[in-house]
Amino acid sequence: MFHSLTWQPEIHEYLPGWNVSKEQREEWLINYEIPGNKQFLSAVSEGGEIGELRLRLGIILKGTGNFIGWCCTGIKDELPTPNREIMFAISKDHRGKGYTTQAAQGLVHYLFENTNVEVLNAISLLRNIPSNRVIQKCGFIFQNIIEVDSERYNCYRLRKSEWEPLHSSLS
Repeated sequence: MFHSLTWQPEIHEYLPGWNVSKEQREEWLINYEIPGNKQFLSAVSEGGEIGELRLRLGIILKGTGNFIGWCCTGIKDELPTPNREIMFAISKDHRGKGYTTQAAQGLVHYLFENTNVEVLNAISLLRNIPSNRVIQKCGFIFQNIIEVDSERYNCYRLRKSEWEPLHSSLS
């Protein structure tokens, strides 16, 4: 299902390079993504020092158990340090229902509560209005516009110190 989602035009328009062959996707899943998730979770259980490890999570629709998208965190080399980002995508069939915002907020909460992360970044193409909205709903603050691979992105940042007061008022 993950492979078919990456081939939806609405996804690879905003995430070029994600629409690879099924064989390539399977190789990455088996050799990098699953072992990488295990390393990340092990680092969290051993004190939260995650360094440059990545975590890749699926967004699963509760009622059906269907895989409808993903939410990830990792290092974005094109950003100045600290350069840990969150990123996400969701199936065209499930947009506008709050699932992506819920997943992204959950990932932010998990990272700030369980790891040594103090600053998170998120970028979104200027024309990707839905992604920009999700990022803003998660409390990220616009920093500037950056260029990556000849594309212009809004760049956002969220510090744990800015997130904590908002989080405690929601509890």
